[in-house]
Amino acid sequence: SRRVQVLLILVVLSFLLIHFLPCSNNAYMEEKPSPVHILILSSWRSGSSFTGQIFSQHPSVFYLMEPAWHVWVKMYQNSAKVLHMAVRDLVRSIFLCDMSVFDAYMSSQKKKSDLFQWETSRALCSPPACDSFSRSDIITAGNCKTICGKYPFSKVEEACRTYSHVAIKEVRFFDLKVLYPLLTDPSLNLKIIHLVRDPRAVFRSRENTMADLKRDTNIVVGSQKTKGEMGPYNTMQVICKSHVEMYKAGSQAAPSFLKDRYLLVRYEDIVRDPLARAAQMYRFAELHFTPELQKWVHNITHGKGHGAQAFDIGSRDALRVSQAWRKTLPFQKIEKVQNVCKDAMDLLGYRLVQSEEEQKNMSLDLLFAQNSSE
Repeated sequence: SRRVQVLLILVVLSFLLIHFLPCSNNAYMEEKPSPVHILILSSWRSGSSFTGQIFSQHPSVFYLMEPAWHVWVKMYQNSAKVLHMAVRDLVRSIFLCDMSVFDAYMSSQKKKSDLFQWETSRALCSPPACDSFSRSDIITAGNCKTICGKYPFSKVEEACRTYSHVAIKEVRFFDLKVLYPLLTDPSLNLKIIHLVRDPRAVFRSRENTMADLKRDTNIVVGSQKTKGEMGPYNTMQVICKSHVEMYKAGSQAAPSFLKDRYLLVRYEDIVRDPLARAAQMYRFAELHFTPELQKWVHNITHGKGHGAQAFDIGSRDALRVSQAWRKTLPFQKIEKVQNVCKDAMDLLGYRLVQSEEEQKNMSLDLLFAQNSSE
């Protein structure tokens, strides 16, 4: 009978070990919060480089700007729709800090500096990706490019794994439904910031950077539709339609897994009140808005620059730049943009102008109050 008692004790002990050890392990695991993944969805010339910098300069964020550039360069013969899956797979791998996904699109001899716009990522300009700056520094792309280019590509993955937040800015998605598998993926904690801008301002800015955007535009609408006088308007029509569909999918007919995971932000609202909008985006992304970052956001939006170059994110008078189209774009062009983008403008709260007089009347506010998504 003593033997039976010993056996019983052993059984009970085994039972306790099996049931309670994993729990304590889980408790330990849960102390380290799972990373937050932030996808800034936008289109070209919409203030997305600047919005990306609001995240890149945060010391808790590993940021990459438009990594799917590599997919589109390699597979330029395809349409944007065909490339959606490859872009989505690339984005998922980056969120999980698996940078081997770039092997399909880049040389086997690649260095960190071969990554598109790598110098716009503060995380790739500070340890462990570069030893010349501190992780808490605000680092400009120019300074980083000069000093931090020589490091191996392996540093990208190594750096990514040391951050609590991974943020990606991407302009190569035109359908929110493509991202549903990422939103339901248990290994990800994905939040989407959908950044839009007045289509008339986008059109004017695209005119100034047409050569830079030629290959991307061909992929978006097909090379035939980019030709002739209507070419730029065909492109705007596709972009505006995609914003409408993404906004409707994200907020009006949103599935339950999108709850608290989709935030629409208008670029014009950012430039009117940069600190409040940055605070809103940080709250959404579960990030702390430090005094240093508040100062930086204020300074970068209250400079004297014009923001003329593609991907330029220097200090500028952001509010004035955002309204520049009203003084320079001929009214005939505005009418055509409004014609192809009317649905998007109505939905997103951009007022149509009916005459050149309305266009040039700067006291007429062309921004309607937005139903806040927060």
